[in-house]
Amino acid sequence: MAFTAGKSKEIEGKSNDWLLDQSLMQSMQDRFCDANNVYMVCLNAQNGVVTKAYGTKEELEYVYSKAGRERHVSLLDKMTGHSIESVVEEPLDTDFIKMSGVAIHVSGETIAVWIVIGIMDDSTEDIPDYMMRTSPERYYKSLEFLESLSKQIFAVKMEEVLAQEAFNKSRESEAQMKEQLHRNEAMTSILKMLESENSFTKIVDDILKDACEYLGISAGALLRENQEQKTVDMICEYAGEGREPQMAKEQGVPKEELPFFNGKPYMISSDSMLPEGFARLFAQKNLTSAVFLPVEVNGHAGMYLCFCESEKKKKWEIADIKFINDVKRIIQTILTKRITKNSLASSYASLEAILENVGCAIYVRDPQTGHILYANEKYQKFFKKTLEELPLSPVSLQDATETKNGLFREIYSEKENRWFDCYSTHIQWVDGRKVTLCTIYDVTDKKLYQQKIEKQANNDFLTGLYNRMRCEQDLQHFVEDTHESGGEGALLYIDLDDFKHINDGLGHQYGDILLKNISSGLKQIPGVNDNCYRMGGDEFIILISHKVYPNLHNIIDRIKAEFARPWRLKGTEYYCTMSMGVVRFPTDGDTVEELIKKADIAMYDAKCAGKNRVAYYDENVISTSFKRLDLEKNMRNATRNAFDEFEVYYQPITDISKPGMPCSGAEALIRWNSRELGVISPTEFIPLAEYLGLINPIGSFILREACMRCKYWNDMGHPDYKVNVNLSVVQLLQNDIVEQIAEVISETGIDPKNLTLEVTESLAINDMNRMKKILADIKKLGVRVALDDFGTGYSSLNHIREMPIDVIKIDRCFIIDIGKDDFSNAFVKMVAELASAIDVNVCVEGVETKEQLDILMGSKIQLIQGFYFGRPMTAREFEEKYL
Repeated sequence: MAFTAGKSKEIEGKSNDWLLDQSLMQSMQDRFCDANNVYMVCLNAQNGVVTKAYGTKEELEYVYSKAGRERHVSLLDKMTGHSIESVVEEPLDTDFIKMSGVAIHVSGETIAVWIVIGIMDDSTEDIPDYMMRTSPERYYKSLEFLESLSKQIFAVKMEEVLAQEAFNKSRESEAQMKEQLHRNEAMTSILKMLESENSFTKIVDDILKDACEYLGISAGALLRENQEQKTVDMICEYAGEGREPQMAKEQGVPKEELPFFNGKPYMISSDSMLPEGFARLFAQKNLTSAVFLPVEVNGHAGMYLCFCESEKKKKWEIADIKFINDVKRIIQTILTKRITKNSLASSYASLEAILENVGCAIYVRDPQTGHILYANEKYQKFFKKTLEELPLSPVSLQDATETKNGLFREIYSEKENRWFDCYSTHIQWVDGRKVTLCTIYDVTDKKLYQQKIEKQANNDFLTGLYNRMRCEQDLQHFVEDTHESGGEGALLYIDLDDFKHINDGLGHQYGDILLKNISSGLKQIPGVNDNCYRMGGDEFIILISHKVYPNLHNIIDRIKAEFARPWRLKGTEYYCTMSMGVVRFPTDGDTVEELIKKADIAMYDAKCAGKNRVAYYDENVISTSFKRLDLEKNMRNATRNAFDEFEVYYQPITDISKPGMPCSGAEALIRWNSRELGVISPTEFIPLAEYLGLINPIGSFILREACMRCKYWNDMGHPDYKVNVNLSVVQLLQNDIVEQIAEVISETGIDPKNLTLEVTESLAINDMNRMKKILADIKKLGVRVALDDFGTGYSSLNHIREMPIDVIKIDRCFIIDIGKDDFSNAFVKMVAELASAIDVNVCVEGVETKEQLDILMGSKIQLIQGFYFGRPMTAREFEEKYL
């Protein structure tokens, strides 16, 4: 119906029964019956009778004798389950009485039904004189009028509801603006304390008062550790109205009685789980919720800022925690300023010594005059040739480094024949004028290595053929060209038969020789040329453009002939056949992923049919297995039963860039222990879940469980612990994935910066533009993004620079041989350098030995994940070890 098109989501989610106004409908029914000489009643499946049936007792008894109540119920059932027809006639045993139902539809749902009964005036039956009569023509016209009238009445009713919703939203927005104004006023008042000349305790007293009044809580205090570090005194306090001050009582309190006084922050809401020490403290102090934040004194957490509530239950919102942390930073700034006010030991000489040894070139330039005000020795070395011709004026750098504040640029100096990364910003010089400060890093070696890697990115190093990434790019162009020309193309998927026997029998070096010979032979076939690709291992793809498609069968025959002859290896002739799957585009599909998948299916059918043959993709051929069916059935049952067979495990992630290499969080990993099938490997059930569309609810379960657990870690003294959650291809392709993530963050209360979502490298590269937008929207929520399995998806390094990511995770396959394989060593070093240049962290997966760790310790790697530090474990095991 037209009047429901603009309904808000809030209204759309409700049952429509609440739209029924019984008083209005009773009045409408009575007038309608009087005007049309019919008998009516309104029924509803949920509530039964909506209006009192029209007619006297005698009239209704007569009506029910001809059209009994069971007829009414039958007609109601028909129309409640039929959302298309608006008018349905119920056949009766007599012809002189007609009984019809007129449905009241709202949003495609039947919310009520008018039962209309008319007695025909042309009947020869003996009808009591007190009964109203009507003609068939008038009866059916009255039904049409009743349907139209119902639509109009409920359209008006819906408009009223929408207007009320709009009014409520306006009021809600106004309340939010008032709250924001209140917060700004409170923070402005606190910020003014930075310039106050009052004593430190007086300033903090005033800050506590403003903060507690804004938060609407009972008390606030600043505690200080005494010199012997065994007792604690309260030095500042705010007590709400009617609350007795505790200053005199809270002096010399033994430190062991305060479980939070350990250098960690705690944010405990009324619904938080409490360890024994906190439960005892909350009971003693009659607290319902509290926040305890450490304040550093000379590098040591010698003070604690406390905000407490004892009169009502309180759940700390993210906005509250942010406000409290801002207050803590202001107090920390005031304290530091007071401590260092008369002890500044810096000087221009010491600053200059620092700038001469920072490892990068630095210069300061007046943008108005062009004069160089300062340049360190490294700058002189970087631009020696340039400065010989133009002293202190590297013209090639000016446009790149001084056009915009905070600009980062990569430039090439022709005179120096070197590449540089330059970062410029505007600062105020000692005499007050605005100048440009530029820092310059020599990245020539990294640039040359990057160019070498990118040059090789499109080619397979063994055979010289194009690789998988280039295949996917070319296939996309082939499909587009075929659409434009109106022709047809084909994809040939080739897999060598029993190639493993060659490797095992003769050795991998001869297997490599065979692959090279096959590659060379395929390229010589007319029509193949440079459109042959090695997908990995012993798999090849050949693309047939629309121009050579008419010769498809000849090309396939030539390929078959190529494999029909023997290959000479190790002085002996060997035969190696192939199985081929053929898929045509756009007949069988028009996307890269779909075509490769279907060609793979066709090739698998050729293998199953006995190998050494060609199979064309057939939509009607369905391959399945009993195990697959069994897995599917049990997985569907497991997802329906509240995921009780699934459990989230956590593998610790260690920060090796910090002293002591502390745990910084964990990656959440799903485990399935089926009651029927036992423990199922993730590599087996996750692809099936993606295929069946069950990965979405499973992924939502993992995300919610991981966020709840991380929020608990953050509340219990580890505010910086982060949790990593993998997002599958299917999840990211949902149109509302960003809204789903935002809803979980809101429900669990996790700080978004402590959530890291991992996406696979291959997914990101397949649709770069779409992925950049989705990841950018996710990052707007405050969530971190990690690129998983880096190095396995043939990424362009330029793509990596474009993507909005925070962490690059290097796949474990590059760590297995680190220290033994030059390529692995160079790859890890290159990724670390690249990550440092684009300001993202690097996490290395699969570290299992101390030797691997020792090698990584010398690089720019921040995070480590692997069995050396810990296998995936239950939440309880993780918390016992790291919480």
